[in-house]
Amino acid sequence: MPKGEQPTPPIAFEPDAITFEVMAEVDRKFPGLGQVQGFDLAVTHEDAQAAAEDFFKLRLRDFGAYEDAMSSEYDTIYHSKLSPYLNIGLLEPLSLAKEAERRLDDDQAPLNSVEGFVRQVVGWREYIYWQYWRLMPGLSESNYWGATRSLPNFFWDGNTNLNCLSRVIARALRDGYTHHIERLMVLSNFCLLVGIKPDEVNEWFLSVYIDAYEWVMLPNVFGMGLYADGGQVGTKPYISSANYINKMSDYCLSCSFNQKLRTGEGACPYNYLYWNFMLEHEERLRSNPRMGRSLLGLRHIDQKERLQILEQANEFLGRIE
Repeated sequence: MPKGEQPTPPIAFEPDAITFEVMAEVDRKFPGLGQVQGFDLAVTHEDAQAAAEDFFKLRLRDFGAYEDAMSSEYDTIYHSKLSPYLNIGLLEPLSLAKEAERRLDDDQAPLNSVEGFVRQVVGWREYIYWQYWRLMPGLSESNYWGATRSLPNFFWDGNTNLNCLSRVIARALRDGYTHHIERLMVLSNFCLLVGIKPDEVNEWFLSVYIDAYEWVMLPNVFGMGLYADGGQVGTKPYISSANYINKMSDYCLSCSFNQKLRTGEGACPYNYLYWNFMLEHEERLRSNPRMGRSLLGLRHIDQKERLQILEQANEFLGRIE
């Protein structure tokens, strides 16, 4: 975070009479997942515009520098949290992009922040919309890695001793929202390394997130998140060990696992699961030119440690099954 500063949380809105009626109906008809108490999102175009102005004024400036950061204390950090308003139609992406551009021209925000925001709101979002219509319905049946495991039960309550996973799941279940790096490098990364069936991962994202619509969620989960489509949406699988999570967050500081250990007692599961995945799919990964640098790490793992990785990964996978 910028020295001496704290990110300002997104603006909250008091529910109106109609919203309270809807909240009561949802609570009555759909018990068991999430809660309606504390609902404070915009439900009108005017309030959504106010949420956009709140972002542009208070968080856009630092968005570019910290868009990939994750924090146990701050939920959205410098993100906009405008995706639910865009996806439901309360805001229009091009107008947001133009307003961000104006802030650049007026020296209210730096280029990296404006570029990052426009790239997400217009670039990636429109790209995903095109990919959905281009690749469906086959995309929803893709399973490039042959994943066969079911989604672990702790995805529905956050009850796991992996601190990063527990916090992000709890945040998603509580608020219906986490930002894109938590979705990609904590949740999807774990599901890919473990071999969770893509349709179950996608169903969870659709069930939990407030910005979840099939056209946007399915290609993000099957394509970018899990690389289940074999590279039609993205150009490489986004996998990492605990090193990335430790670098981009404070989650590892209060975790019972050691993010530096690859194997052995206390080793972070992200580490041995990552190298287990690399070993299991080495031949297929070598066919991807963007994975060459990552695969170089296998040269430093001797046969003894490879067996330790496989043994510890199999023990962990057997436990969550």
